Amino acid sequence: MANRRVLKRKSAESGTFEVRAVFRVVLRSVRVAALAVGIAAALAGCETVVNSATSGLAQNLSTAILDQEDPELVREGVPTLLLLLDSMVVSSPDDSDLLGAAAELYAVYGVAFVSDRQRAKTLTARARELGERALCAEDRAACALDQRSFDEYERIILDLRPGAADALYSYSIASLAYIRTHGDDMIALADLPKVEAALKHLLELGVDDTAGQVNMYLGILNSLRPPALGGQPELGRRYFETAMGLTGGKDLSVKVEYARGYARLVYDRELHDRLLNDVLASEVQQPGLTLANSLARQQALELLASADDYF
Repeated sequence: MANRRVLKRKSAESGTFEVRAVFRVVLRSVRVAALAVGIAAALAGCETVVNSATSGLAQNLSTAILDQEDPELVREGVPTLLLLLDSMVVSSPDDSDLLGAAAELYAVYGVAFVSDRQRAKTLTARARELGERALCAEDRAACALDQRSFDEYERIILDLRPGAADALYSYSIASLAYIRTHGDDMIALADLPKVEAALKHLLELGVDDTAGQVNMYLGILNSLRPPALGGQPELGRRYFETAMGLTGGKDLSVKVEYARGYARLVYDRELHDRLLNDVLASEVQQPGLTLANSLARQQALELLASADDYF
Protein backbone atom coordinates (compact mmCIF):
# COMPACT_ATOMS: atom_id res chain seq x y z
CA MET A 1 0.00 0.00 0.00
CA ALA A 2 2.85 2.35 0.85
CA ASN A 3 4.54 1.76 -2.50
CA ARG A 4 1.23 2.33 -4.28
CA ARG A 5 0.80 5.68 -2.57
CA VAL A 6 4.34 6.72 -3.49
CA LEU A 7 3.70 5.92 -7.14
CA LYS A 8 0.43 7.82 -7.04
CA ARG A 9 2.12 10.78 -5.42
CA LYS A 10 4.83 10.92 -8.10
CA SER A 11 2.15 10.98 -10.77
CA ALA A 12 0.26 13.73 -9.00
CA GLU A 13 3.34 15.91 -8.79
CA SER A 14 4.00 15.78 -12.52
CA GLY A 15 2.72 19.29 -13.12
CA THR A 16 4.10 21.01 -10.04
CA PHE A 17 5.30 24.60 -10.56
CA GLU A 18 4.33 24.71 -14.19
CA VAL A 19 1.11 26.70 -14.58
CA ARG A 20 1.22 29.98 -12.72
CA ALA A 21 4.72 30.95 -13.80
CA VAL A 22 3.50 31.29 -17.40
CA PHE A 23 1.85 34.65 -16.68
CA ARG A 24 4.75 36.68 -15.34
CA VAL A 25 7.55 35.10 -17.35
CA VAL A 26 5.87 35.61 -20.73
CA LEU A 27 5.09 39.21 -19.88
CA ARG A 28 8.64 39.94 -18.76
CA SER A 29 10.49 38.03 -21.47
CA VAL A 30 8.42 39.54 -24.27
CA ARG A 31 9.13 43.03 -22.98
CA VAL A 32 12.84 42.32 -22.76
CA ALA A 33 12.94 40.69 -26.17
CA ALA A 34 11.15 43.66 -27.70
CA LEU A 35 14.11 45.80 -26.72
CA ALA A 36 16.03 44.11 -29.50
CA VAL A 37 13.61 45.60 -31.99
CA GLY A 38 14.16 49.02 -30.47
CA ILE A 39 17.94 48.69 -30.57
CA ALA A 40 17.89 47.82 -34.26
CA ALA A 41 15.39 50.53 -35.11
CA ALA A 42 17.29 53.16 -33.13
CA LEU A 43 20.09 52.93 -35.67
CA ALA A 44 17.78 54.37 -38.28
CA GLY A 45 15.33 56.66 -36.51
CA CYS A 46 14.48 59.12 -33.77
CA GLU A 47 15.13 57.62 -30.34
CA THR A 48 11.93 59.06 -28.83
CA VAL A 49 9.78 57.59 -31.57
CA VAL A 50 11.62 54.26 -31.38
CA ASN A 51 11.21 53.99 -27.61
CA SER A 52 7.51 54.67 -27.92
CA ALA A 53 7.09 52.10 -30.67
CA THR A 54 9.12 49.51 -28.77
CA SER A 55 7.10 50.00 -25.62
CA GLY A 56 3.87 49.62 -27.58
CA LEU A 57 5.12 46.48 -29.32
CA ALA A 58 6.15 44.89 -26.04
CA GLN A 59 2.84 45.64 -24.37
CA ASN A 60 0.73 44.54 -27.32
CA LEU A 61 2.69 41.31 -27.84
CA SER A 62 2.56 40.55 -24.12
CA THR A 63 -1.19 41.09 -24.08
CA ALA A 64 -1.69 38.92 -27.16
CA ILE A 65 0.25 36.01 -25.62
CA LEU A 66 -1.22 36.23 -22.13
CA ASP A 67 -4.75 36.45 -23.52
CA GLN A 68 -4.21 33.50 -25.87
CA GLU A 69 -6.56 30.56 -25.26
CA ASP A 70 -4.46 28.11 -27.29
CA PRO A 71 -1.41 26.97 -25.25
CA GLU A 72 -0.15 24.98 -28.22
CA LEU A 73 0.29 28.16 -30.24
CA VAL A 74 2.38 29.62 -27.44
CA ARG A 75 4.37 26.38 -27.18
CA GLU A 76 5.35 26.71 -30.83
CA GLY A 77 6.34 30.37 -30.49
CA VAL A 78 8.40 30.32 -27.30
CA PRO A 79 11.57 28.76 -28.81
CA THR A 80 11.97 31.85 -31.01
CA LEU A 81 11.93 34.05 -27.92
CA LEU A 82 14.44 31.76 -26.21
CA LEU A 83 16.88 32.09 -29.10
CA LEU A 84 16.42 35.85 -29.18
CA LEU A 85 17.03 36.15 -25.44
CA ASP A 86 20.11 33.92 -25.72
CA SER A 87 21.58 36.19 -28.37
CA MET A 88 20.94 39.21 -26.16
CA VAL A 89 22.55 37.51 -23.16
CA VAL A 90 25.70 37.01 -25.23
CA SER A 91 25.77 40.74 -25.94
CA SER A 92 24.89 41.80 -22.36
CA PRO A 93 26.15 39.03 -20.07
CA ASP A 94 25.78 41.07 -16.86
CA ASP A 95 22.29 42.49 -17.38
CA SER A 96 20.28 41.11 -14.45
CA ASP A 97 16.89 41.89 -16.02
CA LEU A 98 17.82 40.14 -19.23
CA LEU A 99 19.33 37.15 -17.42
CA GLY A 100 16.28 36.89 -15.19
CA ALA A 101 13.83 37.00 -18.08
CA ALA A 102 15.76 34.28 -19.91
CA ALA A 103 15.96 32.16 -16.75
CA GLU A 104 12.20 32.33 -16.21
CA LEU A 105 11.33 31.57 -19.82
CA TYR A 106 13.67 28.56 -19.94
CA ALA A 107 12.16 27.34 -16.66
CA VAL A 108 8.56 27.65 -17.79
CA TYR A 109 9.19 26.21 -21.23
CA GLY A 110 11.16 23.26 -19.82
CA VAL A 111 8.47 22.35 -17.30
CA ALA A 112 5.19 23.39 -18.92
CA PHE A 113 5.78 22.68 -22.60
CA VAL A 114 8.42 19.93 -22.93
CA SER A 115 7.43 16.28 -22.47
CA ASP A 116 10.83 14.68 -23.12
CA ARG A 117 12.38 14.22 -19.69
CA GLN A 118 16.03 14.56 -20.68
CA ARG A 119 15.34 17.65 -22.75
CA ALA A 120 13.42 19.18 -19.85
CA LYS A 121 16.40 18.54 -17.58
CA THR A 122 18.72 20.28 -20.02
CA LEU A 123 16.46 23.32 -20.39
CA THR A 124 15.90 23.75 -16.67
CA ALA A 125 19.61 23.37 -15.96
CA ARG A 126 20.10 26.29 -18.33
CA ALA A 127 17.36 28.15 -16.45
CA ARG A 128 19.09 27.63 -13.11
CA GLU A 129 22.42 28.80 -14.50
CA LEU A 130 20.82 31.99 -15.86
CA GLY A 131 18.94 32.55 -12.60
CA GLU A 132 22.17 32.28 -10.60
CA ARG A 133 23.84 34.74 -12.95
CA ALA A 134 20.92 37.18 -12.66
CA LEU A 135 21.16 37.23 -8.88
CA CYS A 136 24.94 37.51 -8.98
CA ALA A 137 24.72 40.45 -11.40
CA GLU A 138 22.29 42.19 -9.04
CA ASP A 139 24.32 41.54 -5.87
CA ARG A 140 27.88 40.24 -6.02
CA ALA A 141 27.58 38.77 -2.53
CA ALA A 142 25.11 36.28 -4.01
CA CYS A 143 27.53 34.84 -6.58
CA ALA A 144 28.04 31.06 -6.36
CA LEU A 145 25.08 30.99 -3.99
CA ASP A 146 24.23 27.32 -4.50
CA GLN A 147 27.72 26.30 -3.40
CA ARG A 148 27.25 27.78 0.08
CA SER A 149 26.19 25.96 3.23
CA PHE A 150 22.57 26.50 4.23
CA ASP A 151 23.46 28.91 7.03
CA GLU A 152 25.64 31.02 4.76
CA TYR A 153 23.07 30.82 1.97
CA GLU A 154 20.30 32.01 4.28
CA ARG A 155 22.40 34.89 5.59
CA ILE A 156 23.10 36.10 2.04
CA ILE A 157 19.44 35.77 1.05
CA LEU A 158 18.24 37.72 4.08
CA ASP A 159 20.68 40.51 3.28
CA LEU A 160 19.15 41.06 -0.16
CA ARG A 161 17.29 44.35 -0.51
CA PRO A 162 14.09 45.16 -2.46
CA GLY A 163 16.12 46.16 -5.52
CA ALA A 164 17.15 42.53 -5.93
CA ALA A 165 13.59 41.17 -5.71
CA ASP A 166 13.14 40.55 -9.45
CA ALA A 167 16.44 38.68 -9.69
CA LEU A 168 15.61 36.67 -6.56
CA TYR A 169 12.24 35.73 -8.03
CA SER A 170 13.84 34.62 -11.30
CA TYR A 171 16.42 32.60 -9.40
CA SER A 172 13.70 30.95 -7.29
CA ILE A 173 11.53 30.03 -10.30
CA ALA A 174 14.53 28.59 -12.14
CA SER A 175 15.62 26.61 -9.07
CA LEU A 176 12.12 25.18 -8.59
CA ALA A 177 11.95 24.14 -12.24
CA TYR A 178 15.35 22.47 -11.98
CA ILE A 179 14.32 20.53 -8.89
CA ARG A 180 11.01 19.60 -10.53
CA THR A 181 12.75 17.98 -13.52
CA HIS A 182 15.51 16.40 -11.40
CA GLY A 183 13.20 14.65 -8.94
CA ASP A 184 15.38 11.54 -9.11
CA ASP A 185 18.43 13.48 -7.92
CA MET A 186 18.71 13.58 -4.11
CA ILE A 187 21.24 16.42 -4.30
CA ALA A 188 18.73 18.54 -6.20
CA LEU A 189 15.93 17.69 -3.76
CA ALA A 190 18.16 18.68 -0.86
CA ASP A 191 18.03 22.26 -2.15
CA LEU A 192 14.30 22.61 -1.45
CA PRO A 193 14.85 24.29 1.96
CA LYS A 194 17.08 26.86 0.25
CA VAL A 195 14.41 27.71 -2.29
CA GLU A 196 11.83 27.97 0.49
CA ALA A 197 14.07 30.46 2.31
CA ALA A 198 14.34 32.55 -0.85
CA LEU A 199 10.57 32.57 -1.38
CA LYS A 200 9.91 33.55 2.23
CA HIS A 201 12.30 36.46 1.89
CA LEU A 202 10.46 37.61 -1.21
CA LEU A 203 7.32 37.92 0.90
CA GLU A 204 9.28 39.86 3.51
CA LEU A 205 10.43 42.28 0.82
CA GLY A 206 6.76 43.12 0.24
CA VAL A 207 6.70 42.91 -3.54
CA ASP A 208 2.96 42.93 -4.21
CA ASP A 209 2.98 41.87 -7.88
CA THR A 210 4.40 38.43 -7.08
CA ALA A 211 2.84 37.79 -3.66
CA GLY A 212 0.07 35.55 -5.01
CA GLN A 213 2.37 33.21 -6.92
CA VAL A 214 5.01 33.18 -4.16
CA ASN A 215 2.37 32.06 -1.67
CA MET A 216 1.28 29.37 -4.12
CA TYR A 217 4.83 28.08 -4.51
CA LEU A 218 5.25 27.98 -0.74
CA GLY A 219 2.01 26.01 -0.57
CA ILE A 220 3.40 23.52 -3.07
CA LEU A 221 6.71 23.18 -1.23
CA ASN A 222 5.04 22.48 2.09
CA SER A 223 2.71 19.93 0.51
CA LEU A 224 5.31 17.83 -1.26
CA ARG A 225 5.67 15.37 1.63
CA PRO A 226 3.39 13.95 4.33
CA PRO A 227 4.05 15.00 7.95
CA ALA A 228 5.78 11.69 8.68
CA LEU A 229 8.47 12.62 6.14
CA GLY A 230 8.88 16.23 7.26
CA GLY A 231 6.14 17.88 5.25
CA GLN A 232 3.83 20.58 6.63
CA PRO A 233 0.63 20.22 4.61
CA GLU A 234 -1.47 22.40 6.95
CA LEU A 235 1.01 25.23 6.52
CA GLY A 236 0.81 24.56 2.80
CA ARG A 237 -2.99 24.83 2.96
CA ARG A 238 -2.71 28.28 4.58
CA TYR A 239 -0.36 29.44 1.85
CA PHE A 240 -2.79 28.20 -0.83
CA GLU A 241 -5.72 29.97 0.84
CA THR A 242 -3.69 33.18 1.01
CA ALA A 243 -2.77 32.85 -2.66
CA MET A 244 -6.43 32.44 -3.63
CA GLY A 245 -7.33 35.54 -1.64
CA LEU A 246 -4.56 37.62 -3.20
CA THR A 247 -5.55 36.62 -6.72
CA GLY A 248 -9.27 37.08 -6.12
CA GLY A 249 -10.05 33.59 -7.40
CA LYS A 250 -9.34 34.69 -10.98
CA ASP A 251 -6.06 32.77 -11.20
CA LEU A 252 -7.36 29.24 -11.71
CA SER A 253 -3.93 27.65 -11.47
CA VAL A 254 -3.85 28.32 -7.71
CA LYS A 255 -6.88 26.05 -7.26
CA VAL A 256 -5.32 23.37 -9.47
CA GLU A 257 -2.11 23.34 -7.43
CA TYR A 258 -4.12 23.41 -4.19
CA ALA A 259 -5.98 20.29 -5.32
CA ARG A 260 -2.87 18.56 -6.67
CA GLY A 261 -0.59 19.50 -3.81
CA TYR A 262 -2.61 19.59 -0.60
CA ALA A 263 -5.89 17.75 -1.30
CA ARG A 264 -4.21 14.73 -2.85
CA LEU A 265 -1.55 14.56 -0.17
CA VAL A 266 -4.10 14.40 2.66
CA TYR A 267 -6.56 12.33 0.59
CA ASP A 268 -9.34 14.92 0.80
CA ARG A 269 -11.47 13.90 -2.20
CA GLU A 270 -14.24 16.39 -1.41
CA LEU A 271 -11.88 19.38 -1.40
CA HIS A 272 -10.01 18.03 -4.44
CA ASP A 273 -13.14 17.72 -6.58
CA ARG A 274 -14.65 20.99 -5.37
CA LEU A 275 -11.55 22.99 -6.30
CA LEU A 276 -11.24 21.39 -9.72
CA ASN A 277 -14.93 21.69 -10.52
CA ASP A 278 -14.68 25.36 -9.54
CA VAL A 279 -11.95 25.69 -12.16
CA LEU A 280 -14.13 24.07 -14.83
CA ALA A 281 -17.07 26.30 -13.93
CA SER A 282 -15.00 29.50 -13.92
CA GLU A 283 -14.44 31.93 -16.76
CA VAL A 284 -11.11 31.19 -18.43
CA GLN A 285 -10.85 34.56 -20.14
CA GLN A 286 -9.36 37.04 -17.70
CA PRO A 287 -7.11 39.96 -18.69
CA GLY A 288 -3.52 38.76 -18.43
CA LEU A 289 -4.54 35.31 -17.16
CA THR A 290 -6.24 33.60 -20.10
CA LEU A 291 -3.19 31.54 -21.10
CA ALA A 292 -2.47 30.42 -17.53
CA ASN A 293 -6.15 29.66 -16.96
CA SER A 294 -6.35 27.62 -20.16
CA LEU A 295 -3.46 25.47 -18.97
CA ALA A 296 -5.09 25.19 -15.53
CA ARG A 297 -8.36 24.04 -17.08
CA GLN A 298 -6.57 21.31 -19.04
CA GLN A 299 -4.88 20.06 -15.90
CA ALA A 300 -8.12 20.20 -13.89
CA LEU A 301 -9.73 17.85 -16.42
CA GLU A 302 -6.76 15.46 -16.20
CA LEU A 303 -6.77 15.43 -12.39
CA LEU A 304 -10.52 14.79 -12.22
CA ALA A 305 -10.19 11.98 -14.77
CA SER A 306 -7.57 10.25 -12.60
CA ALA A 307 -9.31 10.92 -9.26
CA ASP A 308 -11.03 7.52 -8.97
CA ASP A 309 -7.72 5.72 -9.40
CA TYR A 310 -5.92 8.05 -7.01
CA PHE A 311 -8.41 8.07 -4.16
